[in-house]
Formats: sequence, C-alpha cells, structure tokens
Amino acid sequence: SLERAEISKDHLEKYFTGIRVTDITTPKVQAYIEHRMEEEAKNGTINRELAALKRMLNIGARQTPPKVNRVPYIPMLKENNIRKGFFEHQDYLKLLKALPSYLRPVVTFGYKTGWRRGEILGLTWDRVDFEEKTVRLEAGETKNDDARIIYMDEELLKLLRIQRLREVKGLLYVFHRDGEKIKDFRGAWDKACKEVDMKGKIFHDLRRTAV
Repeated sequence: SLERAEISKDHLEKYFTGIRVTDITTPKVQAYIEHRMEEEAKNGTINRELAALKRMLNIGARQTPPKVNRVPYIPMLKENNIRKGFFEHQDYLKLLKALPSYLRPVVTFGYKTGWRRGEILGLTWDRVDFEEKTVRLEAGETKNDDARIIYMDEELLKLLRIQRLREVKGLLYVFHRDGEKIKDFRGAWDKACKEVDMKGKIFHDLRRTAV
C-alpha cells in the first residue's frame, strides 16, 4: 500500500540520506539491517523496507542514461513472525463496543467481508450498488489486482444505508471521520484492544476470521 511504502521510505531516508548510490553496497545494507534490528523492527518489516530499497535502485538502473550503474545484492531475512490470530464472535462484539463510533462500521465491514484495511478505507460510493445489493472493487484496486464483488446480507446493507445517511457532501468515501477520510486508526484500535484485554490483536485478524 502507499501507506506502507511511505513508512519504509521514511526509515530508509533516515539511514541513507547523504550516502552516494555507489556506496550502497551489500555490507552497507547488512549494516542497515543490524541498525533496524537494534530498533527492534520485525523481520517482515525490515524485508518490506529492503524490498522498497531494491525497487528504488532498480528504477534508477532502468533510466536512460542510468542513474544507478549497478544494483547490489540485497539479502532478505527469514520471516518467522507469521500471525495466526482471529476473532471469536464474542471477542469481536466486545471490541466493537470499545471502539470509537466512526470505526465500528469499518470493523464490521472487515469482519463480514475479509477485505483489507486499505480496501475498506478507500471504498467510494460509486462502488456500492444498493439496487443490486453489491459492493465491488475493480481490477487494480486490490492487492492481487483481481476484481472483487460481494453480495450484501441484511446487516451489511443496513450498515451502508446508515453510512449513506452520514454522507458528507463532496466526500467520495463510504467510511469517514467527521467528513475526513480515515487514514490511520492504530492508536484508537490499540486503545480499544487494551481496554478489553485483547492487546496484540491487529486489523488483519478480521481477514483471517472472515476466511
């Protein structure tokens, strides 16, 4: 996602600013890995950053004339932090009550559909068809670039009709906070999880639950 790419870029920028491209060697990359490990970053997080670095260098190498003469070997870490969490229905209901009101529709939609956070927050009204009772994403709007369509049950239909009543003129997004697009809600999520003794739960657990 764009959000994840920007976070990776920020970490890379802090470390590599002022370093010439020719000095970005494999040992330098390994030093970066050690630096991020000292900051207690997880292997998966570091790998996303390394993938972003490799992508940057490859883009530079493909220019005419090349801005990067060679792309160094960039080692990747073994990812052993695979998560398997999911929500029991009662846990989902407890968390829902603890969340701010603007987030409850987002979480319910995720619980029912298994859509990713970015797909839900980026959902616009032109993708909702109340007559056909469908919500769709076009090819290129999903992580795997495949189009997707869901058929709303009564709960989702009611939820989106309520969101329609809360629609703000000029705002395209289905889910919002006081008329503004929701960009990041990790603070509110973590606070609610702590309140109901579910510390460590993440939004992606809803996807596994739906599956």
